[in-house]
Order: sequence, then structure tokens, then C-alpha cells
Amino acid sequence: MQFTPAQKSILTWGAIATLLLVVLWYLRPVMAPFVVAGVLAYALTPLVDWLDDLGRGRIPRMLAVLVVELLFMVALLGIVLLIVPILAKELPLMREQLPVLLDKADAALRPWLAQWGINVAFDLGSIKGFVRTYLDANFGDTLASVLTSVKLGGSVAFAVIGNAVLIPVALFYLLMEWDRLVGQLRTLVPPRLRHSTEGFILEADEVLGQYLRGQLLVMLSLAVFYSVGLALFGLDLALPIGVFTGMAVFVPYLGFGIGLVLAAFAGLLEFSSGSGVTHTIIMLAVVYGSGQVVESFFLTPKLVGERIGLHPLAVIFALLAFGQIFGFVGVLIALPASAVLLVAMRRVRASYLASGLYTG
Repeated sequence: MQFTPAQKSILTWGAIATLLLVVLWYLRPVMAPFVVAGVLAYALTPLVDWLDDLGRGRIPRMLAVLVVELLFMVALLGIVLLIVPILAKELPLMREQLPVLLDKADAALRPWLAQWGINVAFDLGSIKGFVRTYLDANFGDTLASVLTSVKLGGSVAFAVIGNAVLIPVALFYLLMEWDRLVGQLRTLVPPRLRHSTEGFILEADEVLGQYLRGQLLVMLSLAVFYSVGLALFGLDLALPIGVFTGMAVFVPYLGFGIGLVLAAFAGLLEFSSGSGVTHTIIMLAVVYGSGQVVESFFLTPKLVGERIGLHPLAVIFALLAFGQIFGFVGVLIALPASAVLLVAMRRVRASYLASGLYTG
């Protein structure tokens, strides 16, 4: 059976994609840190190249790589540390206000349930005692509990520590050798496929570049929006929660949901002495509701654009699929990886339609 060049291209790309999926599936326990390092290297290489060009050869590339990687780690650490003021503020409030909130909830729920013929007696004394036991624990008890958990889950702790060390090391070498590595990969492509491969790489690079730059602008804009919005409602933790929510939207749905829960919890505790529930509901409806509208109808279309073209259901499927393969790391890389896969699918479809196999 004879195949046309277009048919051969389709079969070749299909075989390559299948082989890559099989390899990723079997190597998924060890691939995650290298995948993360590769994505970060792709995103940070333009900055390293810019610093390298700015020095005009007078500074070694190693220094540019170290500066960029250090700045990235400081920025990442700063985002992680946003949770510290939230915990420092919320734990004392929880000790003070949670028993009061439990009494209010019991007073509101019991008559409402009684209207439906449901008589429930909550043992508030035991619940309050349970809460105080954990919230009044000192730092030493907490640390001992954490250490015990680490001992019980030693393999998990070892994996986390190993990835925390391996990712920066892999990122350093990838940033140092990125151009040479890309050049070597291109030489592995058969000459007859290089033209189509170069076109695919350029299109995928354009899509990823637009996605990463646009997503960064969306994150910064939403961080300002949520911080200002929560501050206008008088929330003391407006800045850390707003910035955290803005940065966390990089993970679709999950980041927004965590920020919403943090804001709701902080509002209920902080405003419990006054119009706690009503004030908190209004704050969440106005700030997070309008934030979703601004993000969905203005920021994302304008800054990210429709270039990626992923349907919301495809986004959810991508998050679940990549999360299943690579864990939480897979959730982080799901959208950019899906954008590249979408470019590949478009090209395969175009080749199929032009191959003569399609008769519709």
C-alpha cells in the first residue's frame, strides 16, 4: 500500500505522539521535576538572553542565569510567604470568634430545622473543646505534630525535598544549554519533515508566548483588583489575600476557589462582632463576582486572547488529565501543554483534510 507524503506525515506524527505518551506514562514518577524545569526554562530563557545581550559578552552567561533564577526563587518565596500574615492574623481570631460563630450558627439552625420537623441537638461543648485543644496548642506541640507526620509520611517528605533541590539544578543547566539543546533536537528531525516541524515550533512558540505574557498581566491586574476591592470593604487581610488570589488564578478554578474560601473565612472571623455574615456575603458577591466578570469578559480576551481556543470543558479535562499524570505539577502545566497539543491537532487535521483520505 502506497502512502502520500501527507499521509506519511500524519502517520509519523501520530507514532511520535503515541511514543511520547507511553514514555511519559511509564516515567511519570520521575518526570515531574524535569517537566517543571523545562517549562520554567522556556519561560525564563528570553530574560536570560536579554541580560546576556545587555552585557554584550562582558559578563558570563552563568551570571545571567544565576541572577534570573535567584530573582525567580525570591518571587516564588514571596508568593508562598503571603500565607504567613493570613495565618498569623486568623489563628488568634479563630480562638476568639469561632466559639461565638458556633453559638450563632446553633441559634440560627436549630429553629430553622425545627420548622421541618428535624430536632437536632448539637454538642457545642465538645466541639468548642475540640477547637480549643488545637487552636490553643503552642508552637512546640504543633512542631512535634508536624515532625511526627513527616516521619509517618517519610517517602512523601523525601519526594518534596528531592524535587525542591532537583528542579533548581535542572533549571540551571537547561537555562545554560537551552539554545544548544534546542538545536540538537532539531537535528534529530528527518530532513523531509523539518519544514513542517519548524512551522509547528514557530506556531507553538507564538501561542505559548502569548499565553504566558498575557497570563502574567492578568495575574498582576487581578492581584491589584482583589486587594483594592477587599480593602474597600474594610478587610484587614485585603493585601495578602488579594495578591494571593491574583497570583493563584494561574491555576484555573482552583486558584480562584482557594482565594474565595480564604476571603470568606477571614471576613466571617473579622466581622463576626457586627454584621458578619451579611457583610461577608456582600463583599464576596461584589469583589469576587465582579472579579470573575472582569477576568472572563475583559482581561482574558484582551490580554490572553482567543489564540489558544480551549473550550471550558477542555480546560477542565486538561486539568484533570495532567493532574492524574503529574499530580499538582500537572495542574500547573496543563494549559500551556494543552495549547501545544491543540496546535499539533490543528496541523494533523489540516494534513488529514488535504491528504485525500477525507471524502466528506
